[in-house]
Amino acid sequence: MEHYLTLRIVHGATAVLLLLGVIVHLIMLWKAGRGGDQAVLQRKLQRTRRLSLPLLAVIGLSLPVTGWWLTHLAGWPLGQFWLLASSVLFLALIPLVLLLAGRLSAWQAPGSPTAARNAGIYGVLVLVVLIAITALMGAKPV
Repeated sequence: MEHYLTLRIVHGATAVLLLLGVIVHLIMLWKAGRGGDQAVLQRKLQRTRRLSLPLLAVIGLSLPVTGWWLTHLAGWPLGQFWLLASSVLFLALIPLVLLLAGRLSAWQAPGSPTAARNAGIYGVLVLVVLIAITALMGAKPV
């Protein structure tokens, strides 16, 4: 298989995996929070914080590298609007993910009634930014 096509497939699959992972974790934590069983919620929060967030972060950090490599191989200039806008959105995504991680740890600690709501808000914001980046990457408006 051609090098460019292989990289494109890996990049696209990674982006889909990241989006699906965030959606699944948002739904899973929302359902666990609504269920009322604190033991199940604490177990899911701990698993999300210790395993899923670092794995999703590594996947997310690999996307700009492979994306910029793809634009280099395709010969597109790095100054195009869609590429610059997605880079700025990615820079906005990093603090949102860090804030989400902090809210998840606060939610796991007892006695924080608003942490669940704040974690949900940050989770939805992360999802919206990821969808915007994916839309810019998929559409590639010139």
